[in-house]
Amino acid sequence: MDPRKPLLLLLLVAIPALISLSSATSPTADDLVAELETLRVQSPSGVIHLDDRSVSRFLTSAPVSRPYSLIIFFDAAQLRSKPDLHLSHLRSEFALVSSSFAAHHASSPATSLRVFFCDIEFQESQSSFSLFGVTALPHLRYVGPHHRSPRDSESMDQAGFSRLAESMAEFVEAKTKIPVGPIVRPPPISPRQIAFLAVALLISAPFLIKRILDGDTMLHDRRFWMALAVFVYFFSVAGTMHNIIRKMPMFLQDRNDPDRLIFFYQGSGMQLGAEGFAVGFLYTIVGLIVAFATHVLVRVRNTTAQRGVMLVAMLVAFWAVKKVIHLDNWKTGYSVHAFWPTSWRW
Repeated sequence: MDPRKPLLLLLLVAIPALISLSSATSPTADDLVAELETLRVQSPSGVIHLDDRSVSRFLTSAPVSRPYSLIIFFDAAQLRSKPDLHLSHLRSEFALVSSSFAAHHASSPATSLRVFFCDIEFQESQSSFSLFGVTALPHLRYVGPHHRSPRDSESMDQAGFSRLAESMAEFVEAKTKIPVGPIVRPPPISPRQIAFLAVALLISAPFLIKRILDGDTMLHDRRFWMALAVFVYFFSVAGTMHNIIRKMPMFLQDRNDPDRLIFFYQGSGMQLGAEGFAVGFLYTIVGLIVAFATHVLVRVRNTTAQRGVMLVAMLVAFWAVKKVIHLDNWKTGYSVHAFWPTSWRW
């Protein structure tokens, strides 16, 4: 008997067994959808956290004809403190898109199973970042059922992040052709706080009405309106709305010297909170000097005192304006030049 025949028979039996075993262990498309749905339910916002292993399972190792799409937000924990990236805020806005999508399609589970929202953190999944070719943050990527490689997926334009959740929702709708629905944001005041304020208002209403009728309230005091006008003026010239909208910090920590704080940022594209308050303080000084000179100083009868105070006020205003111009020159590189009239030239 040929000694090679038993080996040949063994191979003929082992190969079908291995094929059947591998087909039994490899997950089907329905299994992957069920796993993604389980992970979504476990997340409070519906955003699935992926790592290198789950990226391989749901994307690279999954069949190309996937019955689902993935919207992936790329994050980095060590960069969340950078004010110019706004990663923490953008991540919360991305979570709002996910929860709004789930709420809008709560009555149609078949549609909700076609799109899943995920995030990937750099420290945990550096190879996945390299696999997608992500080199800058913030970054949002759409991986459709037809994308064979992660690099073939489509990314959202960086300018789209300015409109936060609304622009992300438009990106998802444009790529998946599935409506996200209205963005459901949490109310600024909880129902319990509203109830407490309502009870406090009802209790204090009789006392407030009596003081209003007697003319003995803060709103009847002109000093209150004067202080409020100065506050609004300071609020506007200090760029406070810019700091609130962009969530700018008061100061930054120097990368080269951790014990040193940076209050003034050199560059026209960014303004820190302390920097805005400093400029607003200088502008307010000039405004108060002008108000003092036009409403108080003109009533002084002593001409010598009037002129002396006016000279000091002019010097202080000149110093404040000079500081503002110097700061603008330092930040932008543009300087203010004085030009003599043509008739004054020799």
